[in-house]
Amino acid sequence: MRPSPKVVFLVLASLCAWYSGYLLAELIPDAPLSSAAYSIHSIGERPVLKAPVPKRQKCDHWTPCPSDTYAYRLLSGGGINKYAKICFEDDLLMGEKLGNVARGINIAIVNYPKTDLHPPIDNSGPMIKFIQSAPPKSLLFMVTYDDGSTRLNNDAKNAIEELGSKEIRNMKFRSSWVFLAAKGFELPSEIQREKINHSDTKNNRYSGWPAEIQIEGCIPKEPS
Repeated sequence: MRPSPKVVFLVLASLCAWYSGYLLAELIPDAPLSSAAYSIHSIGERPVLKAPVPKRQKCDHWTPCPSDTYAYRLLSGGGINKYAKICFEDDLLMGEKLGNVARGINIAIVNYPKTDLHPPIDNSGPMIKFIQSAPPKSLLFMVTYDDGSTRLNNDAKNAIEELGSKEIRNMKFRSSWVFLAAKGFELPSEIQREKINHSDTKNNRYSGWPAEIQIEGCIPKEPS
């Protein structure tokens, strides 16, 4: 006597159910039920792609400088607790960490690889001599912290103006100012050399001080 179609169907369905359960057990033999349910749920989901952590560039630039250039970054002070910084080729020449930033105009002369630093003092005379002592083919970086104008006499302004400054005579009490100059050669025209931000009681970021300002860029290694 042949089995009825219904009996055959039930047997086949039971075998399929048993085999499916066996395969599932083999695929996730040790996982708890909750993990198995999560795995099944996540099969149809797209994988989450995470962007790689950006590589840090010299002087904290967003993009790297070409290999035939020097990276620099000048940051003025801003408020009593925001110290000025001078960075060249990822070397911090002046900054709070070094403890060599003071009130006034902070100056670094770079005749790579040699670097000379001039901490601010009340007398403009030594500052003029320091600027004039810069050797040919050297770079001069200047940044203010707190106030750089009160004790700056006319001779000092002339010395800085001769280096190409357009803003030194516009500097006011507690103006934020940064300046890049070259002695004995011309910088490329596209390089930003100077920036200034005046103190304004209505727009100051800090109490009595304007916001800090900065310029950065890449300087060709072979001066023109």
